[in-house]
This record gives sequence, C-alpha cells and structure tokens, in this order.
Amino acid sequence: MKQEKLSKESPLKLKLFRNILQKPWFLGLSLISVMFLFNEAKASDLSNIGLHVIPYPQQVILGGSDFTFSDKLTIVLDEAHSDADRFTAEELASSLEKEWNLKVEISGKKGSRSIVLTRQNVPGSLKEQGYQITTSRNELVVAANSEDGLFYGTQTVLQLIQNARKGFRVAGMKVTDWPDIKMRAVHYDTKHHQDKRSYVESFIRDLARYKINMLIWEWEDKFEYPSHPVIGAPGAFTMEEMQEMTRFAQKYHIQIVPLVQGLGHVSFILKWPQYSHLREIPASNWEFCPLKDGSYELLNDLWQDAIKATPGSEYIHIGSDETYELGQGVECGCEARAEEIGNRGLLIEFLNRSAEPLMKEGRTVMSWSGRYIPDAELNPLKGMVTLGRAGDNIKEIQNAGYKVYVYDPNPGIEPLFLPYFYKTRAVVHDGVYDDRYEVEVDNALTRSYNAVSEAAKSGMFDGMINTSWDDSGLHNQAWMMSFINSAEYSWSGSYPSLEDFTESFFLNYYGENSVDMKELYLLLNKASYYYYKSFERRVWHYGDIGKTHLPDLPRGDILEYSEFWNRQYAEKVKESIEQLKQMERADQIIRANFDAGIKNSYDLEIFESITDLVKHTCNTYLSLSNLEKAIKEAHNQHFLCHEAAYKALLKGLEIIDVSLSDRKRVYDDLVATWEKTRLPKGLSTPEKQFFFAQDRARHFAFRRADMSYLICDEELLGLEAYRSNLEKYAEWYRETYL
Repeated sequence: MKQEKLSKESPLKLKLFRNILQKPWFLGLSLISVMFLFNEAKASDLSNIGLHVIPYPQQVILGGSDFTFSDKLTIVLDEAHSDADRFTAEELASSLEKEWNLKVEISGKKGSRSIVLTRQNVPGSLKEQGYQITTSRNELVVAANSEDGLFYGTQTVLQLIQNARKGFRVAGMKVTDWPDIKMRAVHYDTKHHQDKRSYVESFIRDLARYKINMLIWEWEDKFEYPSHPVIGAPGAFTMEEMQEMTRFAQKYHIQIVPLVQGLGHVSFILKWPQYSHLREIPASNWEFCPLKDGSYELLNDLWQDAIKATPGSEYIHIGSDETYELGQGVECGCEARAEEIGNRGLLIEFLNRSAEPLMKEGRTVMSWSGRYIPDAELNPLKGMVTLGRAGDNIKEIQNAGYKVYVYDPNPGIEPLFLPYFYKTRAVVHDGVYDDRYEVEVDNALTRSYNAVSEAAKSGMFDGMINTSWDDSGLHNQAWMMSFINSAEYSWSGSYPSLEDFTESFFLNYYGENSVDMKELYLLLNKASYYYYKSFERRVWHYGDIGKTHLPDLPRGDILEYSEFWNRQYAEKVKESIEQLKQMERADQIIRANFDAGIKNSYDLEIFESITDLVKHTCNTYLSLSNLEKAIKEAHNQHFLCHEAAYKALLKGLEIIDVSLSDRKRVYDDLVATWEKTRLPKGLSTPEKQFFFAQDRARHFAFRRADMSYLICDEELLGLEAYRSNLEKYAEWYRETYL
C-alpha cells in the first residue's frame, strides 16, 4: 500500500466513516483492511481513524504494522539515560496504568510488547524539542534528541492509544514532530484568588500534556515574601512550597516564571501604611513613584525573593502595565520629568533601572510594557523580552538584542465564562457605552487562532504568551480551552483548522463519551453576558447603563403605589424567561455528561454552579415582577376585600423570602464547589488577618474580599430592607383593617 504523508494542508476526509471506524467490531481491522473496505478513500488525517491529538503533529505517515498489546507493557530506556528520561518513563507508566488500566514494567530489556524510549540513533534532521514515533507489531519507538523531545513524544503516545478487539493498539504510523515556537507560555493570574497546591500541580500536569513549557505565575500577595512577610496574604505559599512546586513543574518540562508586578498594579503592596510613602499619587495605592529610590529597594527585595523561590528558572516578569497615574505626581517630580521625556520615557527608565540587577542574577526580564521602537531615544535594555505580532519587523527587533514573544490576544474577561464562540463589544454612543449599540466581534478562539497561528507559521518568534486575567474572578478551569488552543497553534501553526481543533478539543479533553459540549460552552458563553448585564454589574465598571431598581413600596391609607416596574423591565423579564430555558438545556447536557463518566468532570461541577447562579439571576427578575403584581393585587383588593389585600401583601413577603433563600443556597453551593480547589477568598487565620483595600482598577472580582462579589448586585438591590418595610406596612394594614 502506498503510504501517504499528511501535509498540514490536507483536507479532512472519511468523516462519514468515523462512526463506523469506532465500532467495536471494526477496531481490530488492520489499516490495509480499512483501505480495501473503502476502496479509493485515502486516510489523510488522524481524526479519520478516531484520534484527536493535540497539538497535532507536524508530520504523520499512516501505514505499516499496528502496535498491538493487551494488559501488559514494558517501557525500555537507554542504558545511559538521564534522571529526566527516567521520570518521563515513570510518568508514562503511571499514566498508562491510570488511564488504560495496564500493568507496566520499566526495564532495560524489551518484553513481548514494548515502548522503547531512546535518545540514540536519532535522525540528525530532527529539530529542537522534536521527537519521532514509529510502530511495529511488537514495539513502539519514541526517539528524541533531547529530554524535552522524549517527554513530548510520550505525551503524544498517550493520545494515540485506542481500544481494539483484543486489547489495545496504536495504528501503524510514523510521526515526526517539533514545535513552531520554542517557548509556549501560559499566564496564570491568581491576584484575586489562591488555588490549593494540589490543584496547581494538577494544572501543571494538564498543561504539560499539551506541551506548554512555561507558566508565568502572577502571584501578587499569594507568596509569603520573606523580606517583607506582611505583604503575603494569610495562607500564602511559603518559600519552601514555591521552590517545591518549581521543581515539580520542571520535571514536567515547564518552568515557573514569577510575575511580581512593578510600578502599576501594586495595591497589594502600597495598601500597607508602611509603604504608602512610595506612591506617586498619595491618594492612590495603584502605582509606585518611579523617581523614589525606595520604590526600587522594596521591589528588588520582592524580586530577589521571587528568584530564590523559582530555582532553575530562566525568566522573571515584572509586569508594569496599566500605569494610569504615571507622570501625574507633582510633589515627587514625575510630572516635570514626564514633560521632559514623555510617559513612555519615564516607563522605560523604570524598566531599565529595575531590570539591571535582575539581569545580573542571570534572569531574562519580561514585562507587559516597554515595546522596542526602532530609532527611539530610549528603549528597554538589550536582552529583555518585547511583545510583537505577525507583521512586525521581528528580525530587526531580534537583531537589536531582544527576544520577541507573540501576545495571544486577551480572550475577554466577562464574569463566569469566556467568549469562546460568541463575543460582543459595546459601542460608544453619545459619549457613553450603550448596550443598544453593541456589535458582535470575533470570538476569543478566532482572535487567538489568527494571532498565534500566523506567528507560528512565520517561524520567527521566540515565544508565545497566553493571558488569563483574574479581573472578573472566573474559575481557572474556565480558561482551559483557551490554554489548549494556544498550545495547539504555537506548536503547529498551519494545521488543523480552527473548526477541526474545536471538534478535537472536546473529544480529547472530555473523552469520546462526551456529548454536546460545544453547545454547552456556547450556552454558558451567552449566559455570562446575560449575567453581566443584570442589576448593577456593568454599572460598576462602565457607568449607568442598565441599573435595576426595586418595585415601589405600598404607602398611605389606601395601598398607594407607583406601578412602573413591569413596564420598565418588560424586556428583561422576557429575556430572563428565555435564559431559564437555555439554562435548563445546559443542565440537561451537564447531567448527560455526568452520566457518561467523562474526563475532567470537575468542570461539570463548575459549569453547574454557573448555571445555578444564572438561573438565580433570572428568577430574581421574575420574583421582582411577581412582587409588583402582588402589590398591585393588594392595591386592587383594598377596595373589595381587606382580607384579600392583606393576603396579597403576605404573598409579596413570601416571594421575597423564597428569593433570598434561593440566593443563599446558590451562593453557598457555588462557594463549596469552587473551594474544592481553592482556599477561601479573603481568608484570615488566627495568625494573620486579611487586609482588604480596594484600588482604582474596579476589577469585578475585587468588589468584595470574599466570593460575594458574585452576588453583590443582588445584595445591593436592598431586598432585605424592602422586606422589612413591607412587613411593617402589612402589620399596620392588618391592625388597621382586620
């Protein structure tokens, strides 16, 4: 049979036969039998044989003997192997045992069925971090020219195994693979929450499966800085814990890069009275003054702690974005200095003075700001990382002495979920954001795909950074599709299509038994917009663009009230009824996937907590509608039957009680679910109290010290006070008329 090389441009074929290919009676057939059965059809993609590999390999040639085995395997290592190679073998064995219930032995000699891991006799043409997989009847060989490549090869092997008629198989093939972009980074933002160590380590393992090799961890106060321990929040990770997690990540070929914000985003530092003298604007805890020596002395202490906490890491990140107040300080001299060299000049001066001692420690310095500009009078120090995009003159920037990373576009920070498949943007109308003029724009996956795949195909970038801002307090699991999408296209920029990746993601990450997951994501995606546009949530960030009020209270001797609520919020009530139907459908999908026993099922628990919160929001609007109707009924009955009027007032109280009880239940359940992987938000301990002080950023997740930011707007309605007043009126009415 003629072997067919799978180019990245090959279209997906045989999709009509995929269901047949996965039937139990079919799994034992050889590839030759498959080709004979389908006559002229040619296999051109791994998905045609039921495989959904992420990232997709650069080159695949299907053909040759299938590697078949039953319940026992031997993993064979080179006699002269490194400790990292040994760990790779042990991790492969552990995964095979957990995921496929196999009995695995690691040995220097081949067994009857063996997976051979070798770094000998490797093709010289194999690129950096590359590997090659070849199959035969009795063995599968993973060959690589580096420890990284050998590990990545085993991660692909784990995705190639299929059930067969008698045991298991890896279809006959030859895989040659390497990354388009060398450094593939995920930004992990924990400024408004702290995950448990067990979750962090699980997260690292998940990223490694998809060949991410850098975790830029934004700590803020989630690290117990030894030089200034007051800055670390209660429960913050210790120096020893951070060092242990750093070494843990390195075993999985991921380096942890500490991100300790400098200049801006530093309210976690400057909220403390003992450091307030270092502010550029005395009234704001948001920014350091870049002209005060003390700013650099304090920050360097924290950065030196961060370096010690991440032994073996090559990079350090000093943040320094969103410097809203830069150049405004009058007494400190920043305003005058900015008039001389501009705000960018002031920023670059800060970056260079900060970076110099860190570079002497052997670290490559990253920041969000300070892009290199050709011919500018002042640029970042050579050796720093600058951000770029496809279309920039990357070679010129690199020749000037900088590493260039492509910035994966911010996917959006809507509360609860990400805009993977649906994204809108408010348009400014008459000087304000107006929902009526919102437009649909490219969704998060499309924007990421366009930016990262083009950068990868160019072959010019040193790295890629995917960002996951904690501003709106999403659970970290909501970001996984974003991380894996970036992992795909930074590794292999030309293939697959975004549509094919989407299909592969759900089957790869949740398993072949998962159903309707794309529909579920879209439902959650749109529900997050509904949630965000309810009560005062967008008012908080954007101004008065949809604040919800309570119905009018009855007053006076004849149950006087102003009927307005159901007219004012008629569209919101209609939208809430429709959204409830959508969440009922989401719950059906969640239950079906629970029953199917899918992988990563904790996601379903998170998703269920989201649907419950959205349903509560819907029901609150319906409750307010019914509350006004109850008051209207009481008003009308006053002139017919005082007892009926009183009963209508009691009905209004009951509506409020049910709503308040539902809020507590939903909130408590959500907190319990999210805190399976997190420390309590705003945790205080007997040794240390959490010090909460808001800043100018107006982050949705920073409205409250605890997780009540998710129900803050329902609380701001004032239903409790409303109930108290309605109860007093009802009691007066009873005493007066009954």
